[in-house]
Amino acid sequence: MEHSRTFLEDTVHYASRMKLFNREDWKVYFAWIGLMLGLLGSVTGFLVFGFLSGVQYPAYVWNVPIGIFIFVGAIAFDTIGHRTAYKQALKTGEDLVHHITIFAGITSVFTLCLAYSHREFLRIPALVLTVLSVFYSVIDEAMHWVRYMAGNSDRIEMWSHFFIFVGHLIMVIGWWHWFEQGYPGVFETLKLIK
Repeated sequence: MEHSRTFLEDTVHYASRMKLFNREDWKVYFAWIGLMLGLLGSVTGFLVFGFLSGVQYPAYVWNVPIGIFIFVGAIAFDTIGHRTAYKQALKTGEDLVHHITIFAGITSVFTLCLAYSHREFLRIPALVLTVLSVFYSVIDEAMHWVRYMAGNSDRIEMWSHFFIFVGHLIMVIGWWHWFEQGYPGVFETLKLIK
């Protein structure tokens, strides 16, 4: 596809669609981005508190908030297009895939957190939900490429999805590895909070 604007101009144009938001769009945008900022703040806050109190985390643990940060930045852009230019296109099934992906992603994080105290019981549900969150992300990406090739998407949305996928994978693989290793540093940090 040919582009008459620069990438930066396309990015500004994409972001400027926010002025087309109605009240419902703003509610959805703030709820979704706010939820993910809450995850970023709570995970980062927990780790920084522990670190500043002398807890030694393995280096890979910092991939979790880094992945969340990348994810949040990407969805902040992607959601603009989903609430404006591509709102109708999503109603052909892609919107449902988004909801399933979000459900699997949120519940995978909950089960990974709860698995700290219930390791053996929640190990399999956490793995299943984590794998499903990635699986449905792949389905979502395939649907986006079909839409892009049909001219019903743009390169900013596609790059947003690339970074959504990158952030999600960095976060979830880092988190799963942390869980598999027995959550080193968590016990020590929790002792400081109590």
